[in-house]
Amino acid sequence: MRNILVVVDSVDVNDSSGSKANVALIRNLSAAGFEVKVLHYTQKRNVAIQGINAKQLQLIKELKWHGWYVLSRAERLFTRYTKISLNRFLENGLGFSFTFFNDSKSMVRAIQTENPADYHLLLTLSKGASFRPHHAALQLPQWHAKWMAYVHDPYPFHFYPRPYNWIQPGYALKERFFKQVSEKAAYSAFPSQLLLEWMTSYFPNFENTGVVIPHQLEDFNVDYQLLPTDFPQDKMVLLHAGNLMKQRSPVALIKAYQKLLSEYPRANEETQLLLLGPASYHERVLNDLQKEIPSLVVENRNIPFLEVLALQEQVSVNIILESKSEISPFLPGKFPHCVAANRPLLVLSPYYSETRRLLGNDYPYWSEADDENKIFLLIEQLYLAWKNKELNELNRLDLDTYLSISNLKSTLNELL
Repeated sequence: MRNILVVVDSVDVNDSSGSKANVALIRNLSAAGFEVKVLHYTQKRNVAIQGINAKQLQLIKELKWHGWYVLSRAERLFTRYTKISLNRFLENGLGFSFTFFNDSKSMVRAIQTENPADYHLLLTLSKGASFRPHHAALQLPQWHAKWMAYVHDPYPFHFYPRPYNWIQPGYALKERFFKQVSEKAAYSAFPSQLLLEWMTSYFPNFENTGVVIPHQLEDFNVDYQLLPTDFPQDKMVLLHAGNLMKQRSPVALIKAYQKLLSEYPRANEETQLLLLGPASYHERVLNDLQKEIPSLVVENRNIPFLEVLALQEQVSVNIILESKSEISPFLPGKFPHCVAANRPLLVLSPYYSETRRLLGNDYPYWSEADDENKIFLLIEQLYLAWKNKELNELNRLDLDTYLSISNLKSTLNELL
């Protein structure tokens, strides 16, 4: 049996899509027959992972009264009392914050309690812009020959495709850090083929070390009692579940839906467009559109993961909405959940996107995210099929296999 040591930011599935994807990967590693031990830095206590023995799930303790810890607390107190943030100045000089360095050092200490000889692989998983586990592993050369760095998103942020235009403080130092990751880790893994190619264009060694390990299908017993009591079982419900960031505008989608209601008045009573998840940037326009469209329902908040799963399996259509761009190398974290739900997918993404690549060029329900007229035509097709009881399930056995435990096991067995 092959042993894997996983170091991960968080295993709280309700804190981010990244944590959901990481927990799914950890669960499937165990289900694939690997012996998995997890060192995690979750801020929430008493977390558990289904299928992982509690003894194999170890909380990384934050180092206290260490130099970085003292500096981070001193900075926090300074900012609290002066209202002056030192963050940009510090990151421009150091690359990262004092807190980041203390978190990384805490992870280093936890990894040092393990013996590299006892494991076949050290897998570092992160979320957002953190990459703290990767920074920790970089400090431990005795692990590098067994290290797999999982790269969930482009990094640093200035390597994101347009329309994302973030430039972080200390960007050059962050770039140097990730170049070291690309050169020191024996293996690198990416959730999508396009992301592997994208990151290789900036860090060429990823071409030598990189494999694709997509976000995973999970075996869940979905509790339909978690559905909202007012869920309209008799309506055609189109669901988008996820964060609507500034770059992910839902306006074209909503306008296309509004056109459907105008063209087919019965649809006002027979359909619902449901948007779940934080949408603070679009809050004003969403509030205005809700006043115009009674069947548009917006929940501008985090929704518990298991409740979203139940909804995805009960709605008529799931929606994947990405930014307007020339390319989207991301595999959305909810993609496996949508495949598992087996409902038609309305995909609003760039022509060159990982979602479209996987579904295929002939997938019928795809449009650019800002093409209001085409989106209307697609929603119209879906609505008429639903009306005639001809709305087919997704039924993509190829994707079931691609996102499966067996494919994960095969990929790792070829490496280890």
